[in-house]
Amino acid sequence: MDKMAGNSNLTDSKNAKADEFYTPLSMIEKELKHYKEYFKNKTVLCNCDDPRVSNFFRYFVIYFEVLGLKKVIATCYKNNNPDLFSQETTEKAVYLEYDGSIKYSGEQDFAKIPCKELKGNGDFRSNECLAFLKEADIVVTNPPFSLFKEYIPFLVKHEKKFLVIGNINNITYNSIIPLIKDNKIWCGYTDGHFWFQVPEYYEEKKTDFKIENGIKYRRMGNICWYTNLEISRTHDVLDTGKRYSPEKYKKYENYNAIHVESVTDIPMDYDGVMGVPVTFFTKYNPEQYKVLGLTDSTDFSEEVEAVRIPNTFRGRGIIDGKQKYARILIQKIKEGEK
Repeated sequence: MDKMAGNSNLTDSKNAKADEFYTPLSMIEKELKHYKEYFKNKTVLCNCDDPRVSNFFRYFVIYFEVLGLKKVIATCYKNNNPDLFSQETTEKAVYLEYDGSIKYSGEQDFAKIPCKELKGNGDFRSNECLAFLKEADIVVTNPPFSLFKEYIPFLVKHEKKFLVIGNINNITYNSIIPLIKDNKIWCGYTDGHFWFQVPEYYEEKKTDFKIENGIKYRRMGNICWYTNLEISRTHDVLDTGKRYSPEKYKKYENYNAIHVESVTDIPMDYDGVMGVPVTFFTKYNPEQYKVLGLTDSTDFSEEVEAVRIPNTFRGRGIIDGKQKYARILIQKIKEGEK
């Protein structure tokens, strides 16, 4: 299961049950095809996964020889049945290790991979799970969205390479945007709206739900991959072809910056500060732009305060007396500037 081992005290049971979104194999294949060079002779940890039903674990077993992997480890949280999605009804947990000794030729081979018991409940911070993290070279998974703000800094703290799924809006978390500003993490190659498998007990809504072959799916928007693996996308130069004009780009009343409605509207000839949508990060090249912060009351950084007009509202940008959606403040990097 693509659900991170976490502390139940961090979120109530209702939120926990609404946090289970299982990543389709096709989505994993589409992104990971860009990272083949990083996996040779490496150990991969999927520490947010119900082992045999996780498509992350399945992916690495299927492509084990192609990638030249050393080992893949999958751990779960509060689940002692590797063939089912966790319901968190037990304080026990299990894990699987695969080293390629059992050759994969089809789905039936997953059942041959030995299931091992953990001493605890699989909490990612437990000593036994930390031991797996220490052994691993790369972490690849889909952590619960509700714990994303804690999970990413945890991986950075332990100096781990990673490739994980999240919502693009997670960038606005106080624990995440400093990592973006310091160029410690960035977005991967694919983003958009994707269908995730959800448990049977999920309440269906009128939209964004479907059932195929008896399996329930929910569509999630603004999904992207986060990584600290070096990728070519972060070197692509953004060129929208747009040019600045004061008539089209209004200035905020509380920031010395212009408001940009969409990423495709970013003016290429503007050297001042701009407020852009969070989706900018899927096109972000740190060699082309620097990130100052967020137009939000929670961002007290020096860079943002330097842009905010003195004695004005600290929060979202204001135009014509009305607050706009929160924006990321960016500025073009001048030639010779680091």
